[in-house]
Amino acid sequence: MPQVMEFKLPDLGEGLTEAEIVRWLVAVGDVVAIDQPVVEVETAKAMVEVPCPYGGVVTARFGEEGEELPVGAPLITVAVGAQSLPAGAAEAAEAEGSGEAPRPLIGYGSDHSRPARRRRVRPVTAAVSAPVTAPAPAPAPAPAPAPALAPAAPAAPAGPVPVISPLVRKLAKDGGVDLRALHGSGPEGLILRADVEAALAALRAPAPAPAPAPAAVSAQGERIPLKGLRGAVAEKLSRSRSEIPDATCWVDADATELMAARAAMNAVGGPKISVLALLARICTAALAKYPELNSTVDLAAKEIVRLPSVHLGFAAQTERGLVVPVVRDAQGRNPESLSAEFARLTELARSGRLAPADLTGGTFTLNNYGVFGVDGSTPIINHPEAAMLGVGRIIDKPWVHQGQLAVRKVVQLSLTFDHRVCDGGTAGGFLRHVADCVESPAVLLRSL
Repeated sequence: MPQVMEFKLPDLGEGLTEAEIVRWLVAVGDVVAIDQPVVEVETAKAMVEVPCPYGGVVTARFGEEGEELPVGAPLITVAVGAQSLPAGAAEAAEAEGSGEAPRPLIGYGSDHSRPARRRRVRPVTAAVSAPVTAPAPAPAPAPAPAPALAPAAPAAPAGPVPVISPLVRKLAKDGGVDLRALHGSGPEGLILRADVEAALAALRAPAPAPAPAPAAVSAQGERIPLKGLRGAVAEKLSRSRSEIPDATCWVDADATELMAARAAMNAVGGPKISVLALLARICTAALAKYPELNSTVDLAAKEIVRLPSVHLGFAAQTERGLVVPVVRDAQGRNPESLSAEFARLTELARSGRLAPADLTGGTFTLNNYGVFGVDGSTPIINHPEAAMLGVGRIIDKPWVHQGQLAVRKVVQLSLTFDHRVCDGGTAGGFLRHVADCVESPAVLLRSL
């Protein structure tokens, strides 16, 4: 009999508790392979495709497009095992496995380099409807075991594969590394990126050549050319560190009311508004009050140049590395317009189709590092800008609210600023205004 496995909405690592179903990528009756994306969801911070860790036939879906589900709620059920699949479909469902019944994998990850695969097949009931009634052949004498098969191959380790990072999962998948064959060097056997890279190096070891390749492994370790996007980022960050005397201040803020305001705005229909868009609107209001931070330093003229428009950059991590797309004239955009522009630029960044104009001319940067599951950071200013606001994950924490201890949604905000353009009082005033708007969105209305 087939085994029906239930796949639940995983914790997407952002400190949030729910996600909205944007688009189903499979239907009931479809055959899915291990790690195939099955649904596109949107959290308060990102839109991601969620892959299923089981291979088999989809027997049920839970939730409609536009519906919000809590983390841990069922997404789909999958009938696994070759006997549950229609003729010829078992190979498709097990194309990424080893031929065994698939097992749940820890972690999640999406491969945006290729579209989700869909294959329509006959309903599951047609594949398992009536048993075959033909008489069984008479049993034949069991042959003697072949000597060549005597040494049994080591069995794959039981239970989940100890992998947490989606980047590690994708690196192994793209390189053809079987994670079940690796022994992790992390705590309790956790498979780390270094373990996968070592396996890839062993698989791709080049034949001896007269001259070493640029990235050849020497006695000093692997040499990777610092060029392209990685080289450009390194040069920009090094210049920022060498030229800008930066300082950082930070504060924890109660984001409960901001999250409630977003939920209320999205409940009335129309385009969805992201948390990033609300934070961007708060930033532009704070920069209008503290214009010193929307400036740059002209070293040749020995002048501080205050800029009339806010061209808001936001940090976006892609497969090629970190990029900072720029939203032009952000001070004149409402939350709906900001949400749409963030979504457009993010899609271009992920597909590698950003134009040079999309990556230049920024005057202030909003860095949402909470998507990586971290609370705080001291980011490097995006030269030649004068400041950057960092936003950590929004997570439930104990908080004193109206004189009582309560569980609230708390976020850490950090501001790294060029100490040449302003002193700590101005930087602290800006950050406090941002925090006040996060804690009480009504403050933002008063500042407009």
